[in-house]
Amino acid sequence: MGFLPEEHITRHRPEIKLLVVDDREDNLFSIETILDKDGYTIRKANSGRAALKILLKEHDFTLILMDVQMPGLNGFETATLISERDKLKHIPIIFITAHDYGEENIFKGYQMGGVDYIYKPINPELLRAKVAVFVELYTKNHQLMAQEQKLVAANHELEREVEERIKSEEQVKSLNLQLMQNINQLKSTNEELERFAYVASHDLQEPLRKIIIFGDRLTDKYNTVLGTEGQDFLGRMVNASKRMQMLIKNLLAFSRSTANGDSVVDTDMNVVLENVLSDLEEQIELKKATLSIGELPTLPIVPSQFRQLFQNLIINALKFCKEDCPPHIAIYAEKIRGIQIAGINSSAFNEEFYRIYVKDNGIGFDSQYSDQIFTVFKRLHSFDKYEGTGIGLSICKKIVEKHNGVIAAESRVGEGATFIITLPAGKAEVVRDKATVQ
Repeated sequence: MGFLPEEHITRHRPEIKLLVVDDREDNLFSIETILDKDGYTIRKANSGRAALKILLKEHDFTLILMDVQMPGLNGFETATLISERDKLKHIPIIFITAHDYGEENIFKGYQMGGVDYIYKPINPELLRAKVAVFVELYTKNHQLMAQEQKLVAANHELEREVEERIKSEEQVKSLNLQLMQNINQLKSTNEELERFAYVASHDLQEPLRKIIIFGDRLTDKYNTVLGTEGQDFLGRMVNASKRMQMLIKNLLAFSRSTANGDSVVDTDMNVVLENVLSDLEEQIELKKATLSIGELPTLPIVPSQFRQLFQNLIINALKFCKEDCPPHIAIYAEKIRGIQIAGINSSAFNEEFYRIYVKDNGIGFDSQYSDQIFTVFKRLHSFDKYEGTGIGLSICKKIVEKHNGVIAAESRVGEGATFIITLPAGKAEVVRDKATVQ
């Protein structure tokens, strides 16, 4: 290994400390002068004992330059004492001597920690070159040690991450198991609640029917006897009973909409809609409503459920009409591709879907309630002004979701409302993340 350029030695390296040991001040000064330009930190000792005192406190020397012939402890003896200490034995020693020792003494010096010899009178360039070699070895070793520490730290970090990942995977497995148990429990609870709602609603109808019947009989037979106040009380009781009866019927309808008893068959929705309009003919005439009906598709559906869906949406349009404007209801459909549906799975981009629109010119509602109106018992208006139980749109949502579709509403106050039902043309599912249909 040759002489290194000065700029290479002094750049990108740890502090380089040299210990120079010689009993003559002129020799110490000479060596310091030669090496000073290379940017080393130089400590000087004028005897072997002085060198040992320095080494008791400082162990981070890169190299020791030591004269062999010194009074008291000579260079070889001092090197022997240095090599006996674990913290110091790694420091290389270059012996400086004016004598040409035989091979036996030179070998002895190597055994005592010596790595090289420099003979007096000292050649400055040779001294700098030899020191530079050991400095570079020290620097490389220091870099390797630093890299080793980084690798050890990185390995510990990797081990920690692996352990955390294993723990996380175990936690995920445990959470998934718990989730599945919760889902099964929730499913069972929902089924029980649906059965309870159906049975309770069914059983509650009989006493309500009697209340209404006997209330009507009281009105017919004892109307004059009751007086004005009594008639008012009795009328309120009968009306409250009828509202309760309506609520129970809607609860029964909601329970039926979640049941799986009916079969899915290919159904012409035009026929379903015609039957609904026939049933609502009296209400349509009463409201002086007009309708625009477009061609609807034939799809695999439960006919009775979609009959209920159309009925609920049309009744809503008739109910929430403007006082000074007869209701107009438009019902039509269009075929689209999956890529036109926001939030749909990319695998269904090329699938075919149908959108069915039920649009009215009624009072509308604030768009911030577009999702809330499908919640059970959610009402945007008081019962005194608009009758209803807040279940009808919830039933619509249940029916559409059972058919792997989505229902959405668009509206502005005073500008009517549009209900959009998106259904797969086949058996594909529309939107799995419940994204808003646009």
